[in-house]
Amino acid sequence: SFLLGAFLIQFTIGVQWIHQLITSLVVYAICLVLPPKMAKTVVPIFVMVYMCAAHLHRQYTNYLGYDMDFSGTQMVITQKLYMFAYNLHDGHELKNGRGDRAAKKCSKFALKELPGLIEFLGYTFCFSNVLAGPAAEFTTYSTACDGTLLYNADGKPKGKIPSAVMPTLKALLQSLFHLGLFVFLGGMYPILDPTDPQKNTPAVISETLLSQPWVNRYVYLWLSLLGLRQKYYFAWKNAEGALNIWYAGFEGFDDDGKAIGWGNSVNINIFPFETASNIQTLSKEWNKRTSLWLTRYVYIRTGGSLMAVYGMSAFWHGFYPGYYLFFMSIPLLTMCERMGRKKISPYFSDKAWGPYDIFCKLVTSFFVEYTVSTFPLLSYTWTIALWKSHYFFGHIGAIVFYIAMMFTPSPKKKDKKE
Repeated sequence: SFLLGAFLIQFTIGVQWIHQLITSLVVYAICLVLPPKMAKTVVPIFVMVYMCAAHLHRQYTNYLGYDMDFSGTQMVITQKLYMFAYNLHDGHELKNGRGDRAAKKCSKFALKELPGLIEFLGYTFCFSNVLAGPAAEFTTYSTACDGTLLYNADGKPKGKIPSAVMPTLKALLQSLFHLGLFVFLGGMYPILDPTDPQKNTPAVISETLLSQPWVNRYVYLWLSLLGLRQKYYFAWKNAEGALNIWYAGFEGFDDDGKAIGWGNSVNINIFPFETASNIQTLSKEWNKRTSLWLTRYVYIRTGGSLMAVYGMSAFWHGFYPGYYLFFMSIPLLTMCERMGRKKISPYFSDKAWGPYDIFCKLVTSFFVEYTVSTFPLLSYTWTIALWKSHYFFGHIGAIVFYIAMMFTPSPKKKDKKE
């Protein structure tokens, strides 16, 4: 696993894979020398500082560029090493009867002892997810490798072992489909200027597009972002199939011996994401494993601090202004959504795909596409120019809606019948 993973990174980005090896060896040494209670603090600080340095190096040497370098794979390994340190700490605490609430919640991922170096490198360089994720805990990897995911200690199956053919083939075909969509939509509706994406004015704010009516400009932006997402769908579905083929994506069996599913490899539920009726669903379905990492190892470890989650997510992504403009804008939409759910939703049916649900899906897509357009543009100047070309409708509309909801009375709660 280690050798194949190293080969894949060497094939894609060259000798820069040495950064993944360095961080892996340093973290292993930290966990070997320091007590788990200290390592679970030192390791996250080390990997995040290294990650931030990688992002800054990329911005300095290739500003606004999308050339592949080690920062992409470093983002994946950062999650793995971050989780690994906490899993060791949880195992040590639980073994000594001192596990806190967070450790108990993540007890199934706890490690009783430090694994061997080769096994550890096999995990960090796992060929199935080393390039694009999704990152998972060490136990998810190790139980698939040693067979304990499927078999008891006596060698008997824990249940009826499902075939991996269809889960693998389905993910592969989906990845190829979305690759085709990316090529088609990306060619028809590029966000950046294809001739020189780093220096030339992006296509979404080009003079040609700005001369068209606003509806045309918004439809172009919507389609360009849809096309951009296809490359993520391709990468994640491809990795999903690569994990499923050797049962690393399989979740195991329940107490009755029934197969649970293949959720360990799923990083995106495409249809629920594309048809989400609220931001909470969008966040839940997009980059699912990163969301779980933030939930298990940031949110619940900091007493439920959303600021810690948003801050960690921002630093993990990098330092381009476009990222922070998004992270500063999305809370405004979230507040509006909560106000709407409190003061408007009770008057309508909550039936899935009912008239009100469809309306919510359209509104969510309309405003979120405007807000998330900052991510691919990266630049502050380009982002503000794009928002300006759309008259800042996302921000203005959200502020007006929120103020209106402040003066709107909440519906009376229905009396419960005894």
